[in-house]
Amino acid sequence: MLSRQALRSIRAAAPQRTLVRAPVRSYAAAAPPQVVTPPVAVYGLDGTYATALYTAAVKSSSLDPTAKALNTLGGICAKDAKLASILSTPTLSDKDKSAIVAELQKNVGAANANETVKNFLATLAENNRLGILQGVCEKFGEIIRASRGEVEMIVISAQQLDNKTLSRLENAVSKSQYVGQGKKLKVTNTVNPDIIGGLVVEIGDRTIDLSVSSKIAKMNKLLTDTL
Repeated sequence: MLSRQALRSIRAAAPQRTLVRAPVRSYAAAAPPQVVTPPVAVYGLDGTYATALYTAAVKSSSLDPTAKALNTLGGICAKDAKLASILSTPTLSDKDKSAIVAELQKNVGAANANETVKNFLATLAENNRLGILQGVCEKFGEIIRASRGEVEMIVISAQQLDNKTLSRLENAVSKSQYVGQGKKLKVTNTVNPDIIGGLVVEIGDRTIDLSVSSKIAKMNKLLTDTL
């Protein structure tokens, strides 16, 4: 019979059993992906890109700088007819597109650091869609204005209107049925000498034509129908 001392020695020499704990399964639900719904639907290919850009900007918390950059790019395209023509060229090489994207990024200033805008421009170039840049900027502007509760009013005149006149128009229209309650009116004055005189006011999808050219056209039609 083994002595107690011998038993202790055997137990000490025996390999120690290690208790292995089974992994604990977590039943916590995974965070659902962020769903972004634009405040207004915009259509067309440029609308599709504008909606995708809005979604990306919201998810990356870069909506304000992205809006600023797109506003700048839209202004550049509107003022530079030559640039618009170049962007629509179907035979641009990869080198040409890279140079154009780099130049566009340079023109947006501080927003150049915005990865969302960089990726957006790179995607347009890769998909040969630089030609719709101005349209995307316009559609993106519609989404942004809707998200901010703004209603755009474009006042077209034969000559540039002074601030006092624009302010009076803004005050009058902001109290009308054309602007919903709680909405902010954003006024833009566009010059078109072809209207001769008077005004053409565009609010959302409504147009109020008070131009001299419109009155002349109506008078001519009336005279033609009479004769």
